[in-house]
Formats: sequence, C-alpha cells, structure tokens
Amino acid sequence: MIKDRMTKLRAELKIKEVDGILISQPENRFYLSGFNGSDGYLLITAKDSIIATDFRYIEQVKRQSPDFTLFRVDGRMSEWFPKLVSGLGIRRLGFESGAITFAQHQQISEIITTQKLQMELIPLTGVVENLRAVKEPEEITLISKAAEIGDRAFDYVIDRLKVGTSEKKIAWELEKYMREDGSQSLPFEIIVGAGPNGALPHAQPSEHSIAKGEPIVIDMGASLGGYSSDLTRTICLGKPDTTFVKIYSIVQKAQETAINGIQSGMSAVQADGLARNIIKDAGYGEMYGHGLGHSVGLATHDTTPRLSPLSNDVLTNSMVFTIEPGIYLPDWGGVRIEDLAMLENGKVKLLSHAKKMTI
Repeated sequence: MIKDRMTKLRAELKIKEVDGILISQPENRFYLSGFNGSDGYLLITAKDSIIATDFRYIEQVKRQSPDFTLFRVDGRMSEWFPKLVSGLGIRRLGFESGAITFAQHQQISEIITTQKLQMELIPLTGVVENLRAVKEPEEITLISKAAEIGDRAFDYVIDRLKVGTSEKKIAWELEKYMREDGSQSLPFEIIVGAGPNGALPHAQPSEHSIAKGEPIVIDMGASLGGYSSDLTRTICLGKPDTTFVKIYSIVQKAQETAINGIQSGMSAVQADGLARNIIKDAGYGEMYGHGLGHSVGLATHDTTPRLSPLSNDVLTNSMVFTIEPGIYLPDWGGVRIEDLAMLENGKVKLLSHAKKMTI
C-alpha cells in the first residue's frame, strides 16, 4: 500500500513542479510511511523517502518504516535542516500550507536565507489529503470494524439506560465498552446532550440527569488501526412528546432522502441539498447550521470530501463520509441522526447499523 501511495504522491509532485515535499501533518505522515510517532517530518523527493525525527522515535521508525531512510534530528532546526536537504537537488520544496504555522514557515525561510540554500518554499494544499479521500479496501475494512465497535457499544449501553443517569455516566459507559471491545484511544470526546443541552451540536457531557421523554443526542466514535468511526443517535426514554416526534420525523426523512439519493459523480453541494431542502421546506432551515457530512478516515474530520453548501468536492466511489442532518431548538434540545457511509458501485452503502428510534 505504501509503495502505491508514494508512487501517486510523486506523480502529484511532478504535476506541481516541485522537487520534493516536507510532510509534517501527523495523519499524512502515517498514511505515507506507517510511522505514527507524535513528532517528525517526511521528506519525499522523486528518489528519496526520508523520515527525520529525534532520539525518542528512532527504534519506532526502524520497526514501522523499514523502507525509509532514517535521519536523526539533533539540536536546533537551523543545525539539522541544511544537512537534511543537502545533496538532494531540491530547488523547489513543497510544504503543507495548512499544517505548518506562520512561525514555522518563518523559521524555515530564515534558515534558507541565512544558510544560503538555493531553495524556494512552495505552499501546497491538499496534495496528500486528496490521495486519502479515496479509501483502499484495507482502509475500508478498518473503518467498518471501528463502526461495528461503535454499534455494539451504543446498542449495549442504550438497552440498559435508565432515567436519572447523568450525561457523564452515559459517556463513560460508552467509552468503557468501546475500549474493552478493542477500540484504541477514542478519536474524539463523546458528545451526550440531553434536553436543552442537545441544542448544542457539540455538547460536553455534564452532570445533567436524564429525564423521561426528553431528547438525548449521543455522538460517538471508535478507532482501530488508526482509523475512526462516527455515529450519532437521538433517543428518548419513555413516550416522546409531539415536538420530539415532529422534529425527529423531519430529520429522519432528510437523512433517508440523502442516503437514497447520493450518487457517485454528484457534487458535495448537491448531496448536502438533498437533506437540507427537506429541513428547509419544513420550516427549520435556520435551525440546521452545519453541513450534511464530512470525510472519515485517519482523522474523524478528514479534509475531503465535505458535504456542505460551501464545498467544491465531487463524490466518487470508495469515499467514506458521514450523513448527519440535524435540527437544534434552543431551550428544548436537538435531534441529529448520523451514519457512516461509503460510495460503492455509485450508491451509498451504510457502514454503521446501531439501533434507531421508531417514530
């Protein structure tokens, strides 16, 4: 896999007319090399594949990335960077403009100037992320297994949920189950928002105790082999009131319309509109303030694709993304239903299957 990814990357570098690229974004670094240490750089040219890192990760690189040249980082960047690039014939060096801070760019620029390196820094956007957007079969397998862990955790915990349980307790029981079921560290903090707290799309679990009949929004994910899942369900304990039934039915219809209507070759804007128009026509467009979905992979919110009115992405087979419309009413709560999906043979295939409410 890594060899094929590097071949694709080098083809992109040729198109961008750069002699090499400096990779610092953690997920991109892992995707291209298999090295998942928290610090280090990849330097990729037409012929060279180098990992530059410090003493802490030397043995880890040897184990995880045996086909890469190891460059040990010692001292200040001004001391080791010129040695790293020496003799590689790099005149135009690409860098990840979305991953390097302004201060880091200034530092490298100053090194190039003071050391009189015949090199120009070229900002690049989305070069590796665009490769990551279309998932390989092995990646889809890991994402699917992570989704299965989330499904099992949700169904187990919700079947045992009682009135009076706190949001924090629910979050902990879900996390505990997923970790014991094989999940690595969770890709994001579990969201549990009950009653009015559910009107906050990213509500943090509190000591609020669950009351009968109120909406409970639960957003959770597991991680396996570095790949994430993402799942949201909205439930209530006891008989839902008329507002819950109305709002849930609209969101459910919006999601089902998107699931049935999204196709390969469709723009992300069109996909978003399938669900958004349902909610807008029902009179709640102003209460749906986020996009329909986002890519999921090595990051819970991967860069491409974004299903949003602001997106320029086009959906293709083997992309993995969420479908998660929602409505949020201040002082009452919210409803969001989110499933993890992929495009297969031009149509949506769901990867998550946790229980949903029947209204």
